[in-house]
Amino acid sequence: MDAHQVNRVRAKLALFVADVFASVPRKDQRAKGDCYLRGLMLDGRRKSIQAMASRLPDGNEQNLQQFVNQSTWDPVPVQRHICERMLPLVEPTAWVIDDVSVPKDGRMSVAVAPQYCGALGKRANYQAAVSVHAATDTASCPLQWRLFLPKEWTQDSDRRMLTRVPPEVTHREKWRLALDMLDTLAEWCMTPPVVVADAAYGTNSRFRAALSDRGIDYVLAVRADVVAHPFDATPAAPDRNGATGCWPQPRYRQPAHSVAALAAGLGHEAFTAVTWRQGSRGELRSRFAAFRVRPAGKAVERPIRAAASAEQGWWDGALPDCWLLIEWPQDAEAPTDYWLSNLPPDTPIADLVRLAKVRWRIEHDYRELKHGLGLDHFEGRSWPGWHHHITLVTAAHAFLTEQRLSPKVPAPASPSTRSSMPSRTP
Repeated sequence: MDAHQVNRVRAKLALFVADVFASVPRKDQRAKGDCYLRGLMLDGRRKSIQAMASRLPDGNEQNLQQFVNQSTWDPVPVQRHICERMLPLVEPTAWVIDDVSVPKDGRMSVAVAPQYCGALGKRANYQAAVSVHAATDTASCPLQWRLFLPKEWTQDSDRRMLTRVPPEVTHREKWRLALDMLDTLAEWCMTPPVVVADAAYGTNSRFRAALSDRGIDYVLAVRADVVAHPFDATPAAPDRNGATGCWPQPRYRQPAHSVAALAAGLGHEAFTAVTWRQGSRGELRSRFAAFRVRPAGKAVERPIRAAASAEQGWWDGALPDCWLLIEWPQDAEAPTDYWLSNLPPDTPIADLVRLAKVRWRIEHDYRELKHGLGLDHFEGRSWPGWHHHITLVTAAHAFLTEQRLSPKVPAPASPSTRSSMPSRTP
């Protein structure tokens, strides 16, 4: 947004800040929040505090630095209020779990460590954060964030003290952070219609089992080497050896196959063309097949009911069944993508495809958050500063989304997305 556009929405932004930041106790802090949001939304290549302060007529670098890096205001109530405003507005078809990496120099920024960075395609020094977004094909918004703390930070007391990492924060895998966010949102009485994630999460059987245990439906991408039994495969137990021997546990006597092998055995005729949305260049369409399978492998955990039954000695050994969705584009030599879903057996394949493909919207979010709203421009190093900044970036994104979805307000756009923003269908 240019300065003229920002001034046009100043009154609406003031009302937004007064509502969303109502938990921030001091009036001057809320005023700094308003100023910071305007700095994030205003045109400019850098969204560091120094750069934003220089562009704003009321910008004061020292005040903004104190508000973000030293102030003790709690970001959690602000995040909750953003969710309460945005979920009814967006009306998501799914919640999407993903993570984002932010390259950093040095080793003193909170949670930074040498890791493989997907954004750079190589091992690099960066921060990583896991996020949950409410999404449809026409709108989306971040709901929660968790900063990933690498293992090396667990025992590094010097860096933890300097960056003010709370004592209770330890290393947790990204999939566990995702579950923590879902649990927090559930405590706020917010539940997902469906959870969608890429193969980094979907391939993890413990993550899938944890979603099922929470009663959450999912459509999760998986790698081609994930193994499963056909739906009609049945476990069997050999005869008992003698009158006093233990009853053998039922198990599948045939080895499980990779989902790639199951897909290859279908043949072209099993795949049907499905259109999932209208893109900027026409319909997005490919060929898909879906059928029921029973995911297997050493890491697959028994369902809760089966485990309880096993303790009593009578579990039948049957693994839970779910959908396997496969994409095989017309011009590809073999299937390219795979998903597992615990949606009901009568779910139409068009619904499975539409949900599997909704992740595109989150890439749009990250592009706007990083390049338009300065997600990765924060130069502070502390744990509180990072969480304050990410909350303010989320608030700016939420405000812009509200303006776009309002039919009475011209839709402002951040610099990185002004030419590519899809229009909202009525």
